[in-house]
Amino acid sequence: MVRRTKIVKISGRFGARYGSSLRKKWRKVMEKRYAKVECPYCGTKVVMKRIAVGLWQCPKCGTVFAGGAYQPVTEIGRSVLGKA
Repeated sequence: MVRRTKIVKISGRFGARYGSSLRKKWRKVMEKRYAKVECPYCGTKVVMKRIAVGLWQCPKCGTVFAGGAYQPVTEIGRSVLGKA
């Protein structure tokens, strides 16, 4: 069987449905959501676990912190913390 998701990556599970621009937008959001991010408390780079909308938990230290709806650290949050 041939892999057909090399270019479309995570959005390949939708196949030819929903339109290309919508799948590209969804892929961009999901890649940010599942990216490895540095924990603001323990400093390790891990994939954060989403508890609820805007609440994230570090699997290493167990700290719960606020972030964006779909990504643990937002651009505005980086500027407030001074890690721009």
